[in-house]
Amino acid sequence: MGKYIIKRVIMAVITIFVVATLTFFLMNAVPGGPYEAEKSISPAAKAALEAKFGLDQPLFKQYITYMKNILHGDFGPSLKQRGRNVIDIILTKFPVSAKIGGISVLVALIVGIPLGCIAALNRGKIGDSAIIVISTIGIAIPSFVVCSLSMYIFGVKLKWLPTMGLKTWKNYIMPVFALSFYPTAYIVRLMRSSMLDVMGQDYMRTARAKGVSQFFSLFKHALRNAILPVVTYVGPMMAYTLTGSFIIEKVFTIPGLGGEFVSSITNRDYMMIMGTTIFLASLMVVMNVIVDIVYKIIDPRINLK
Repeated sequence: MGKYIIKRVIMAVITIFVVATLTFFLMNAVPGGPYEAEKSISPAAKAALEAKFGLDQPLFKQYITYMKNILHGDFGPSLKQRGRNVIDIILTKFPVSAKIGGISVLVALIVGIPLGCIAALNRGKIGDSAIIVISTIGIAIPSFVVCSLSMYIFGVKLKWLPTMGLKTWKNYIMPVFALSFYPTAYIVRLMRSSMLDVMGQDYMRTARAKGVSQFFSLFKHALRNAILPVVTYVGPMMAYTLTGSFIIEKVFTIPGLGGEFVSSITNRDYMMIMGTTIFLASLMVVMNVIVDIVYKIIDPRINLK
């Protein structure tokens, strides 16, 4: 286990290095610059700003300087939000996005796993068919459509829920529902197919032949093996909830990292774009390593190499 973790950490560092390198050169390959949209700025002021932030230096020298700063945890200053560093913006805004994403992941797991088990136990019945239809709709409909529909129905027509900000617990209902709808539906389908496969195994038939109750055999034997594909999906689900929350934050006017990231793209704020991308990539890599370790804990038969 120790050797595997060390190997994954080395691979994670390489992955983050590649992401940082690609992001840097791709952003600098885009025509224009962070000060092109500022109509009133003079050429002398533009040159002074570029010299201040090192944008007038050769591209490779900028790259070396930026990579050295990253090693010290410095993502540089924002080119648009004067006087603010990128790392400060990320640390201020990310907790809001992480809270919505974390709640959405918990909702998806708490709702999706039991519904998948119920659908498998009632295979071919009305309950199974209803769950399959709802989960198929959840997979097919994009999150921004769910946002618009829920906002129109519950916010505008019924006026049950607020549609902006995060002032009270009611403000979390629609964003969490919109963000967790797809992963919940996917987990239901994944859990159902996995549970059906496990329930047909020899050890499950042996347990039932020995008189073990259906409830005990389900949660003692079947669930532990059937949940492995769901554990594997947790890593990509984390990525979906973090990146998917960007759109939802815009729709519901939530002051999270998503709004800052989208604004940095439209404003050509290179430092903010690169810092956010590297931060999210690092987070995803760490989450995938944790998922692999949890996978081993759940099923000791797995040999990690």
